[in-house]
Amino acid sequence: MKARLIRHTKVTDELGNTLEMKLWQVAPASDKPHGFRYSLVYIVNGERAIGYDNGERQGDHRHYGDFQESYAFTSLQKLADDFLADIERFKEQTK
Repeated sequence: MKARLIRHTKVTDELGNTLEMKLWQVAPASDKPHGFRYSLVYIVNGERAIGYDNGERQGDHRHYGDFQESYAFTSLQKLADDFLADIERFKEQTK
């Protein structure tokens, strides 16, 4: 199965930061058993502040600054909700 782009959103928020979400449907594999590949990133001053992805052979994980941890993927909606909640927490912390 060829990867099928199902969503691509790129916006600049009220602070001038970039939020980009890319979601693909793919054939299920050991590192993507749910059948989705994704890359969600929040860019501040040209650097990734927050990111969620499941890059090749890394499985589901998230980045918060330089910190990286596993992410328990359950659905695309929950993924987007968690990502947006992290962005809001980040904004609150950097006020």
